[in-house]
Amino acid sequence: MVGRIPIMNVTPLVDLGRQPAKATVGEPLPVTASVFREGHDQLGAEVVLIGPDGRRRPTVRMTKHADVPDRYEAWVVPDAPGAWSFEVVAWSDPLGTWQHDAALKVPAGVDVELMFTEAHLLLDRVLTSLDPRDPASAGAAQVVQSAIEAARDTTRPDAARLAALESPEVADVMYRHPVRELLTVEGPYPAYADRERALFSSWYEFFPRSEGATRDEKTGRVTSGTFQTASKRLDAVAAMGFDIVYLPPIHPIGEVNRKGPNNTLDPGPDDTGSPWAIGSKDGGHDAIHPDLGTFEDFDAFVGRARDLGLEVALDLALQAAPDHPWVTSHPEWFTTRADGTIAYAENPPKKYQDIYPVNFDNDPSGICQEVLRIVRLWMSHGVRVFRVDNPHTKPLAFWEWLLREVRRTDPDVLFLAEAFTRPAMMQALGAVGFHQSYTYFTWRNAKWELEEYLREVSHETSHLMRPNFFVNTPDILHAFLQYGGPAAFKIRAALAACGSPSWGVYAGFELFEHVAVKPGSEEYLDSEKYQIRVRDWDAADREGRTLAPYLTRLNEIRRAHRSLQLLRNLSIHWSDDENVLVFSKVARDPSGAIEDAVIVVVNVDPHAARETTVHLDMAALGLEEHDAFVVHDEITGEDWTWSAHNYVRLDPFHEPAHVLDVRRTR
Repeated sequence: MVGRIPIMNVTPLVDLGRQPAKATVGEPLPVTASVFREGHDQLGAEVVLIGPDGRRRPTVRMTKHADVPDRYEAWVVPDAPGAWSFEVVAWSDPLGTWQHDAALKVPAGVDVELMFTEAHLLLDRVLTSLDPRDPASAGAAQVVQSAIEAARDTTRPDAARLAALESPEVADVMYRHPVRELLTVEGPYPAYADRERALFSSWYEFFPRSEGATRDEKTGRVTSGTFQTASKRLDAVAAMGFDIVYLPPIHPIGEVNRKGPNNTLDPGPDDTGSPWAIGSKDGGHDAIHPDLGTFEDFDAFVGRARDLGLEVALDLALQAAPDHPWVTSHPEWFTTRADGTIAYAENPPKKYQDIYPVNFDNDPSGICQEVLRIVRLWMSHGVRVFRVDNPHTKPLAFWEWLLREVRRTDPDVLFLAEAFTRPAMMQALGAVGFHQSYTYFTWRNAKWELEEYLREVSHETSHLMRPNFFVNTPDILHAFLQYGGPAAFKIRAALAACGSPSWGVYAGFELFEHVAVKPGSEEYLDSEKYQIRVRDWDAADREGRTLAPYLTRLNEIRRAHRSLQLLRNLSIHWSDDENVLVFSKVARDPSGAIEDAVIVVVNVDPHAARETTVHLDMAALGLEEHDAFVVHDEITGEDWTWSAHNYVRLDPFHEPAHVLDVRRTR
């Protein structure tokens, strides 16, 4: 039933409370509710956060929304990982009602003595509620006692008595020590706080077989890299400021229906095939491709990454090559067509003749236990992050079960969903436990598209899914990068690194790799999915043909600014140019004061300089409309004095973006 003080439309709430809302240790979590009552009496509301230990944290008072009637909001911060819950508490506020009525009646000479009598009776209740053992209560008691004396002192002018009762000191005590009547509680509602890496991370993807690979100049034959050679690349990845190195599948690759270069169907004897075509006579998901090395080599790779401050993310692709051991031992795990053949994977117009998708309906228990076994195997070798390939093609209930089982024993293990699919499925995958999600960011390039999408992921879906803005993937080379030149790579990197607390780069991005297999395609020419790519990183560094210094600087800025490590704190501002995007992010200290603020201005046109006026929502920055303040460009090192309206010129052939640290007011 509805409570005495109605509390409705509580957020964050996922699947009617059946799933926990997304939270992160140290990340402010907004709680909102519609709170109202009959008549005109005032009310109050607050949020109580309940930790995994069952301990109730200090209450946080809710404040009225500036624009939405009867909408209240508070920000709470989980301080430990685990399963949390929160309650919304509302009450009739006789002190607030008195303040409202007295301000109208006493100056008008209406019920004057009655108002003062009610004041001292209410303040007596406040005085009684103060804990004499609490030193902080001593000052409050003194303030309240003085106010009671003023209310009772009929020798003073009425205006003076009212002024004493309306003083900031008395108002502060009334706010901090309210008289609660008709107390109403809604909840508890669940939230789960993950470790910080679930929210704030910088990913770098590379194929181990390409790192350290060599090409014989005479024969053209390519020799695969190994874990030992790939480990040498880790130093450069760490130096660029990335904290997760993601490896595509490292398992044996099928020989039946193996793909050749550029997804052709006629491979040569030396063609390596796609790592996503998992399984051969050398083993399946619990084995390592023999060209890469052994489990001992993998353990050494993970250890080296750990020494450099990197976590290793492993691809979890639940599919099989036609010669995967599962096909023989568990044919019921696949779909058999009318002609007796096993159905291969399709994502029209793409066809994957080298891959059999798993059918989860014939033996769900067997498949579940096998996948859990595989995940735990790699966890035992130091993998605490998994990037899951195409999770939207598997039953949602399976993921809910698997992620819950892993979280039960190893809550630090994280899963990233690679699901470029319909919004309902993407959000549902986040709801059932995926910690991060690939997004539509790659296809949001115009200013208006970016504004809408940044609002969506920061505010509308943040309780369901955490975005990871990958600038490219082995599958996705957007036309913006194909035809935008080096400026396009800077633009997309700046947008991803500053627009989302988690972002990712696939190797080759820093070398401006941009050639598609054919016009209109998003596939790379000579895609690394089907062949080894030999890159000369050292030559690119020597010749200055690399974006690595820029990526390094972006990651340095992200680590220096708390505001860029958060999700729910983004505000869109305005410019007079349809190609100049402006947004800001702020971080607040425990008192609510802004301790870090960053303004990002990006020219999203890679072909031309743009000059315009930027218009700031000063309140979003914690500033007054007429304030002037200093901004420091973290990219160029320049300083400017800004105000609410500012001239900006951004040349993509020089620097297409400002990342501005709001330093101080003047």
